[in-house]
Amino acid sequence: FVLGRIAGGDGTVVSPGPEAVTAPIDRAMLARLADVVDEATVAFEEFDYARALERTEAFFWAFCDDYLELVKTRAYGDPAEAGPASARGALVLALAVQLRLLAPILPFVTEEVWSWWQAGSVHNAPWPEREEIGPALADHAAVTASVLDVASDVLGQVRRAKTTAKRSMRSPVAVLTVADTSERIAALLLAEDDVRDAGGVMTFV
Repeated sequence: FVLGRIAGGDGTVVSPGPEAVTAPIDRAMLARLADVVDEATVAFEEFDYARALERTEAFFWAFCDDYLELVKTRAYGDPAEAGPASARGALVLALAVQLRLLAPILPFVTEEVWSWWQAGSVHNAPWPEREEIGPALADHAAVTASVLDVASDVLGQVRRAKTTAKRSMRSPVAVLTVADTSERIAALLLAEDDVRDAGGVMTFV
């Protein structure tokens, strides 16, 4: 999915840089990934390979299950616009970092995927560092991890309600009522459009 969003018409890769990442939910995801890089690096240095894999895998599945679903529609938008550019910039940076985090554990799969869009071997690429993600977070002191948390929680509730009602995940939601703390509601509103698109929500209350 990520590579499909950054492929140009001639097959070349056209990717926004980290500076294009401006949407709060995109920055929240990358802030969390930066923490995973720190934790995995320390774990590898201490020969705690299981811990490094556990932290990386946990992020990877949350990235696939929640973040991708939340930003999928926006990523399909016009890359000249700020919203789609932010999503694509965050997606490509997250893919590059995760492939390198997983390379010691999944050497063949990561090497294959890396070759689809990068020159050389993933095993010769520099180990990811927080500083690599930093430009996407620069000048954004108010990066709020709860933006991603609450958006994921609300989307999960919408999915469960549709499953219980035996409805397609594409079924529209006429009205979604969210009751939570004022802080979490404020965080949710920062990702309102993404939650609407991912959940098929017509009206928030």
